[in-house]
Amino acid sequence: MPSSVMPMSASGPRRGDGPQPPAAVSAVGLRKSYGDKTVLDGIDLSIPAGSVFALLGPNGSGKTTTVQILSTLIAADGGQAQVAGHDVATSPDGVRAAIGVTGQFSAVDGLITGEENMLLMADLHHLSRHEGRRTAAELLERFDLTEAARKPASAYSGGMKRRLDIAMTLVGSPRIIFLDEPTTGLDPRSRHNMWQIIRELVTGGVTVFLTTQYLEEADQLADRIAVLDDGRIAAEGTAEELKRLVPGGHVRLRFSDPSAYQGAALALRGTRDDDSLTLQIPSNGTQRELRAVLDHLDSAGIEADELTVHTPDLDDVFFALTGGTDQRKEDVR
Repeated sequence: MPSSVMPMSASGPRRGDGPQPPAAVSAVGLRKSYGDKTVLDGIDLSIPAGSVFALLGPNGSGKTTTVQILSTLIAADGGQAQVAGHDVATSPDGVRAAIGVTGQFSAVDGLITGEENMLLMADLHHLSRHEGRRTAAELLERFDLTEAARKPASAYSGGMKRRLDIAMTLVGSPRIIFLDEPTTGLDPRSRHNMWQIIRELVTGGVTVFLTTQYLEEADQLADRIAVLDDGRIAAEGTAEELKRLVPGGHVRLRFSDPSAYQGAALALRGTRDDDSLTLQIPSNGTQRELRAVLDHLDSAGIEADELTVHTPDLDDVFFALTGGTDQRKEDVR
């Protein structure tokens, strides 16, 4: 489990605190089946504009199906959904005009150059020749692809192809972008570069709907996270809220003075380690519980040499909420 030494001061606001902007994406009772296989079993979503929303889940949980319905690629069997204020069933053209989609598999054509891929997208968005070339040049520069622009895309590295893929998605200036496992197969450096691109998009006011199996990715990027399992939302909240759902968090106190250690053990009644003079007290990591520990120490006139807060991570949350494995089901869509 990750740990961090806590400063003896109040923490600042969490992501997600304060008034929420209007929903860019919303869904109520969304359902989808293929034959006798229920892929989505009545899910509800509400994603504020200008935020990153991450949908986590094992293979076959319905992540890609959710993206396909919200981006009007397939129709739901039941429920309602709105994207950018447009109903996905009755106003699909309005939805498509407001969104960009980067799927699990790259849409880049390897037989033509990066620049030609961009110009093709400009033509599909009915941009004028001048506007298309200007937009392509700006995006190629933004994604550090100018030097490679006239090389065949087949010669690009995985990270370069992914950057080009997202650059192509941005040609139409979408307000909402669906990224379906955008960093799968990328090396750590390319993955971190992609994270920076996503952060910059959100800073510019774009809403990002992200599906991923990289839990660190959701922890790093998402304002809110939903865990999808067997077609249902098992839990939703900020990363910190989800981590508090899983038991195992604790405060660890270390002492150099044996008498102080003994006094703390009597005052707090935690799990003792007499060899290392450490005391472990169950805690969900909230400010209130941490303050209670400190108040007990102050009342007893005891000072710890080190205080460390240990909290469950998103791996723990994922395994607890999805049954501990992602190999139980074959991904239907």
